[in-house]
Amino acid sequence: MLSRKNKLLVMKIISLFSVVRGYNIPVIVLAQYLSAIFILAPENTRALDVILDINLFILVLVSSFCIASGYIINNFYDAQKDLINRPNKSMLDRLVSQKTKLYVYFGLNFLAVFLAYFVSWRVSIFYSAYIFLIWFYSHKLKKYPIIGNLTASILAIFPFFGILLYFFKGQYEEYDWQKIGIIFGHASFLFLLILIREMVKDLENMKGDFVSDYKTIPVVYGESISKKVITALTLLTILPVYILVDVYEVGYMVIYFYICLMLLIFFLLKLWKSNTREEFLKLHNLLKFIIVAGVFCIVLIEPAVLWHGKKILLAINFC
Repeated sequence: MLSRKNKLLVMKIISLFSVVRGYNIPVIVLAQYLSAIFILAPENTRALDVILDINLFILVLVSSFCIASGYIINNFYDAQKDLINRPNKSMLDRLVSQKTKLYVYFGLNFLAVFLAYFVSWRVSIFYSAYIFLIWFYSHKLKKYPIIGNLTASILAIFPFFGILLYFFKGQYEEYDWQKIGIIFGHASFLFLLILIREMVKDLENMKGDFVSDYKTIPVVYGESISKKVITALTLLTILPVYILVDVYEVGYMVIYFYICLMLLIFFLLKLWKSNTREEFLKLHNLLKFIIVAGVFCIVLIEPAVLWHGKKILLAINFC
């Protein structure tokens, strides 16, 4: 049996894990590696070469530290609002003091900038800017309608820009416009999904936002206007899906996009019937499912890569 002191230590670790959204970080890491292997890497590049790329590993690690620290500073500024919107999670998060959270926040940011310098000083500046933008968003921008949602969505896909710049700056002798089109299509679709999710979160958290004086779209313009904007953004997702399915080649991932469109139609039907926090939470979770499923479905672009990698591993084992 654990002593009371050890139990408290375990609870504090769980609390810190909750604060940094530790369950999200592995998904983000996987998304970056799959994007690098199946979308960003030059043609004929082995998946194993991408996985063993030390600079890419540092970039992914640095972005993970930045995202974790971003969750901490966001939690720090949202403490009052979360007491209303997420009382159970808020009580768990409060097991770790604000002082400890700030220590971990600055520690993660220092490690991120320090490690990024091993790739290049430009990368270090790039992620320093990312850290600053996350802080500025949490401190100021998220309290304002539209600009707060847009900034949150941009920050969510910002780490992918770092990997994009790494591949295009260091490994392409000339631009591959077809690949750029595919990247733009995927980025646009992901950006729109995240933006829609952010706006659904505003509907879900409207009570806490109102009390904390957050000027979100539902608080300032009303629930109906917010739903109309969400509907317009959802219809806009048809454009990147068309680009990816009909203009460029994305392999079997077309199945994912067709299913997405059907789920988004269902999402819109439910959106206009939803009025309670619980109903908006279900819609939020549906969007999270679509985004996470998209991460795993990246492999459908070229499933043969997995089979080729399996053959290499089997050959190594037999040797």
